[in-house]
Amino acid sequence: MWLVLAFFSSALLGCYDSFKKKALESNAVIPVLFLNTLFSSLIFLPLIILSANTDILDGTIFHVESGGWDVHKYIVLKSIIVLSSWLFGYIGMKHLPLTIVGPINATRPVMVLVGAFLVFGERLNLYQWIGVVLAIASFYLLSRSGKKEGIDFKRDKWIYSIVIAALLGALSGLYDRYILAPRESGGVGLDHMVVQSWYNIYQCFMMGVMLFILWLPKKGESTRFRWDWAIIGISIFLSAADFVYFYALSFPDAMISVVSMIRRGSVVVSFLFGALLFHEKNLKSKVVDLVLVLLGLIFLYIGSS
Repeated sequence: MWLVLAFFSSALLGCYDSFKKKALESNAVIPVLFLNTLFSSLIFLPLIILSANTDILDGTIFHVESGGWDVHKYIVLKSIIVLSSWLFGYIGMKHLPLTIVGPINATRPVMVLVGAFLVFGERLNLYQWIGVVLAIASFYLLSRSGKKEGIDFKRDKWIYSIVIAALLGALSGLYDRYILAPRESGGVGLDHMVVQSWYNIYQCFMMGVMLFILWLPKKGESTRFRWDWAIIGISIFLSAADFVYFYALSFPDAMISVVSMIRRGSVVVSFLFGALLFHEKNLKSKVVDLVLVLLGLIFLYIGSS
């Protein structure tokens, strides 16, 4: 079941990346990110209120458990890690083609894989290893294709922004596995709805502070903000993708290395959006690489089912 959820989350994540790229075109990063966290918070706030004051959601997957600082301290740290990753990711995506950002983000599973080996002792079977190798090879080839667009990976500051975002995203994935894993498995045992609901709200407050302190006083000196309906799409698809993702990780046998790798298959969806909506270049040389991505995901699925 957790495998199916991981693939579903991957598709939603690809749509999220595409809406994010659309919203960031010639737009200010900080207010776009603030509105993303605001709308995401508004999606989950009713669930928090209903769970705390009624029994309507009791026994459902939408119920948000209550908890004190012993629970929320983990969620605050989660919020800081994710928000830092988003800031670097949004800044980089604004200045780079979607078909370049996707492959760089797709290196996250490799980082998570190493971390899962070291921290959680996860092991992959032969089919899973074949899937990982194919995926890594395809991501590498996709990154090489980007050089044809005149982007110097060693000197471009926007590339470094995406790489930092990927590193922080990998750290977030490992942290998710730790706080969501049952206590008997060495984790914290937090409920996935508590984590997703509250980390959005904490991020909204953090971004609100950044908006008023960093952006508003200098808004006339930087890129102006313009409303784009794609901003709402960002929140909807991200909330849905994360909900499915957290639910998948709540299964005791879920492997963060495999879930993370499958979620990076979102590069296929974002590639299609990049080709059809943004008319990006060098698509023919990237099609073969995308086929390798799909083969890698198939092997991962076979080895984990």
